[in-house]
Amino acid sequence: MVVIGGGIAGYSAAIRAAGLGREVALVEREEALGGTCLNHGCIPTKALLHVAQLLHELRGAAKFGLEADGVSLDWGRLRAWKDSVVRRLSRGIRFLCERKGVELIRGEARLISPGRVRVEGPELELEAGAVVVATGSVPVELRGLEFDGERVISSREALSLPRKPERMLIVGAGYIGMELGTFFARVGTEVAVVELMERILPGLDPELVSHVARALPPGLDVHTGSRVVGVERAAGGIVARVRGPDGAEFTVEAELVLVTVGRRPRAEGLGLEDIGVKRDERGFIAVDGRFETSVPGVYAVGDVAPGPMLAHRAHWEGKAAAEAICGRRPGRRPPVPAVVFTAPEIAAVGLSESEARERGYETVIGKFPFTASGRALTLDDAHGLVKVVAEKGSGRILGVGIVGPWASELIGEASLALRHGMTLDEFGGAIRPHPTLSEALAEAAEAPLGGAIHVLGP
Repeated sequence: MVVIGGGIAGYSAAIRAAGLGREVALVEREEALGGTCLNHGCIPTKALLHVAQLLHELRGAAKFGLEADGVSLDWGRLRAWKDSVVRRLSRGIRFLCERKGVELIRGEARLISPGRVRVEGPELELEAGAVVVATGSVPVELRGLEFDGERVISSREALSLPRKPERMLIVGAGYIGMELGTFFARVGTEVAVVELMERILPGLDPELVSHVARALPPGLDVHTGSRVVGVERAAGGIVARVRGPDGAEFTVEAELVLVTVGRRPRAEGLGLEDIGVKRDERGFIAVDGRFETSVPGVYAVGDVAPGPMLAHRAHWEGKAAAEAICGRRPGRRPPVPAVVFTAPEIAAVGLSESEARERGYETVIGKFPFTASGRALTLDDAHGLVKVVAEKGSGRILGVGIVGPWASELIGEASLALRHGMTLDEFGGAIRPHPTLSEALAEAAEAPLGGAIHVLGP
């Protein structure tokens, strides 16, 4: 088996197939394994957000009796620590591949037939019974805001800036824009976010998003229903013309523009069209239930295939595709949770309240606010709530949304509940330790049944 791409989908496929006895070659064009998520996305972003949260807590620690005057940020040491985390994880992946017997090849791969891959770099050809395309995605550019790596940048450059910018313009208030906007605002950058839609984080439950909108950090200024209509380079930065929802225009001065309007599959230059691999109207590689493309023996997983562009989904698909290639029947994909690491965090899995009703379900809703959580109050972080959406009558849980402290960790329990088709009674009836944030899940599930103790029920 040949795997093209060493991101989370690709290395998961390679390691799993090798564990099942296949001879595997993994071709990656960059020196470091791990792809965008590990090297230029998820991991470095969360490392930076952790530091920003610590800085925020230290600056507000006086009310706890902690005197933390003079707290400052050393940008160079922050970058060095963030890079050390990335290097450690990337080296770990390389170690695992080597221990499993995966042959690692650095170069540019191109399919020249369904079972043959040409690699430029070492200049060789590989033959295999199966080829897995796992080349990930790249940021979307906007006309007039093409990336130059200096004044107009993507999230990749934003995570490795040589110094902290004083002023920044972010175009796009999706999860990438809001996460990075939160980080930069908390470390002292003046951030203006311009979003075309009427609210931040479009696509997520508005009730959950409202808690984030009300808790934006100082220095983060959001303009929804707006668009950038012109950009001029100026001494030391840019001047952007922005048209607001009322049609009036205003200017934003910044050192640089960070464009975060989405990502697209990276499928060009792989020779897919030459061998007949079909792609859909959005550029994704079409696959069946076994992740096989229109060409037998050629598979596609992760961001390059249709589905939510999330690392955990890519990891699952890489493993599942390897098992399918090795003769195992792939199981049905479980519900895929989504997380936004803003402050507070948002996490959701399954159907939102509006999505459930659009699909014809009669629903019951259970909610529990973190203001009633003893653990949240001891953390001095009681923003948000847990929201459970269930089918009326059966009580089967259709979806769970969380906005609040450690929502990213709590959502895993909800994912398991949906995976096994649990009801409100089954989910709420499990005993959680006290005092923990997980108790909020139980009380939200029990609320529609009248069994919640710390919140008023029906």
